[in-house]
Amino acid sequence: MKIFGKIFALFFLVFASHQSLANDSFGYYGMEPDIITNYITTRKKPGYVRITVELMLKNADNIEVVEHHAPMLRDAIINIVGKEPEEKVKSLTGREEIRKKCAEKIKLLLKKETKDEVIHDLLFTKYLYH
Repeated sequence: MKIFGKIFALFFLVFASHQSLANDSFGYYGMEPDIITNYITTRKKPGYVRITVELMLKNADNIEVVEHHAPMLRDAIINIVGKEPEEKVKSLTGREEIRKKCAEKIKLLLKKETKDEVIHDLLFTKYLYH
């Protein structure tokens, strides 16, 4: 019964947060396919990371704009992740630093291209490294 209560509480929190954002027109764009790229290692074997990226848009109407610029955004993320050292890729704080770098770069690129702030945030919904 404890598990049911925890699940219900989690559901309620998610539902409540969606209700509070219901008046806002946020949208999400999932970059497909996942981003797979190498990162810098100190070993002879190359390391790679697989990331699923979701972009939180300030306005759901901008999905087509983001979709149009998706190849440029994907390239920017690959360039950032590919230059990171193994220690940063594998640590939780490093992962968050990488996510923030990617978010800042994506926001900057889209601002330059569209003259508008399109992206609210960038999320890593899956992050696997080897």
